[in-house]
Amino acid sequence: MANTLFELPDELIASLVENFPCRDVLIKALATLLYPRAAPCRNLVIHGTEATGKTAITTALLQAFTEHSSASSSPAPSIYFSHAIVKSAECVTARHLYERTVGLVADALKWDGATGRCENIAALTVELTKMLKYAEKEGDDKTPRRFVLVFDGIDRQREAPATLLPALARLAEIIPNLTTVFILTAPAPSLLRLSSPPHLYFPPYTKAQYVAVLSRAPELPAPLPNTTTPQETADLWARFVAAVHDSLARPASRTLPRLRRACLALWPRFTAPVAAGTHRAREFSKLLVAARGYFQDESVLEPGILSRRPPTTTTTPTPSQPNTPTKPTSVNHSTPSSTDLSALLPPTARLLLIAAYLTSHNAPRHDVTLFSTWHQGRGRRRGGGSSAVRTRHPRSKHRKIARKLLGPGAFVLERMVAVYAALVREHDPHRGSEDDNNGGNNGNGGSNGGAKGAAATVDADVGMALATLASLRLLVRVGGAGASTFSSATGGGSGGGGGLGGADMDRGGKWRVNIGWEVVRGVGRSMGIEVEEWLVE
Repeated sequence: MANTLFELPDELIASLVENFPCRDVLIKALATLLYPRAAPCRNLVIHGTEATGKTAITTALLQAFTEHSSASSSPAPSIYFSHAIVKSAECVTARHLYERTVGLVADALKWDGATGRCENIAALTVELTKMLKYAEKEGDDKTPRRFVLVFDGIDRQREAPATLLPALARLAEIIPNLTTVFILTAPAPSLLRLSSPPHLYFPPYTKAQYVAVLSRAPELPAPLPNTTTPQETADLWARFVAAVHDSLARPASRTLPRLRRACLALWPRFTAPVAAGTHRAREFSKLLVAARGYFQDESVLEPGILSRRPPTTTTTPTPSQPNTPTKPTSVNHSTPSSTDLSALLPPTARLLLIAAYLTSHNAPRHDVTLFSTWHQGRGRRRGGGSSAVRTRHPRSKHRKIARKLLGPGAFVLERMVAVYAALVREHDPHRGSEDDNNGGNNGNGGSNGGAKGAAATVDADVGMALATLASLRLLVRVGGAGASTFSSATGGGSGGGGGLGGADMDRGGKWRVNIGWEVVRGVGRSMGIEVEEWLVE
């Protein structure tokens, strides 16, 4: 290769383009900005989303340039080229990053001298200057030299000072033969605090590029049985990859590795009719119709996350006479789902959720009839609330939709807490009777006693349970003070226990329950409460 200006090693670039299809323009641009005989820059920012080939292409290109420089070292080298790649994910602190950078640069240069401790960016500059700028090299001084220092994932560096990236970008001003490459996801404006550093964007793959990458020879599956030719298998694979991309690219396979994994998982199921001999490889439409269920449900790709454990069956013998054969009886013990609220929420939160549902679906005028001890007495009967209300307020003949099927209404926090206190007595009668007795000794009758009993059940766990339900969006703030800031508060606001501030705990604030009838019925039965008995039809 002649030593001329702006000359790229075409044979190296051609091999990289073959290994990384659909990235030929980016490979040529990256080679131009890094090769010593092209247009090397001081700082380069490479950015793009996950799995777009940033790190893989940069590593392969730098490795090819280094091997090319070592191969041309005799009799006279055409270039001096070395590189080091520092992965921020492997560095715990900024000091760890500095010392690892010095160690990798020393290994790349085969440095025989001693390296000092690097506790800050100033010490890093001294060590790199000593190794790169003042190192004695053999050969012609006119031979271009270039050292590329890559910081991969530097935007996710832990315990990084605010001036880390601008300080690393100034290293090229002190060391003339140094190029610093920053690989990150989304660069901020004025990232390096320099005037117009070059940026190289790696865009996500398109559908045509996905199909082209996965249709290469290394990615093709083995030929199918039943006299299917390799060309028919390749054509079927290309159309299959396009179908998987159209159905699962957005919900389950947004990147190239995930799409490859999805194709490999669905390919045996998709080609099962071909292996069985019921369809041919050219009948893509019939194969797609037969396997449409796999393309509609992404749970096939991750069955361990979305699947429910099957019920366990145990066999118990029934008592029988001595001469009578024993007949086994199956008893099913169903295990609760991992997403069941009754298994995930504590008892206080479950009672509050039931109280919120009742408060949302019952009118306020029915609260005294349903929950007051002045109407119901000390011991509440099962179904007494509904039957009492039906006696005084008969159900309208024109209503055709049950109230539990209607949308929830808004309620104030103070009313929900009062209903919660009544539910505590229903769930734990012994505790409720003690509270009523303690309150009834005041001489004010049952009304004050019931109030004191209700107040005694509201403990410190109620605030934490409310914060938990609000953070899970099971309770939604719809009105009152602080309602406009509720969305930001539940996402991690300054309030304690899940994002509830002082305004959200206002007893006059309006809320709405965010669950349906099937969910709250299961939660109620887990606490021994039939929610339907407390609803007014």
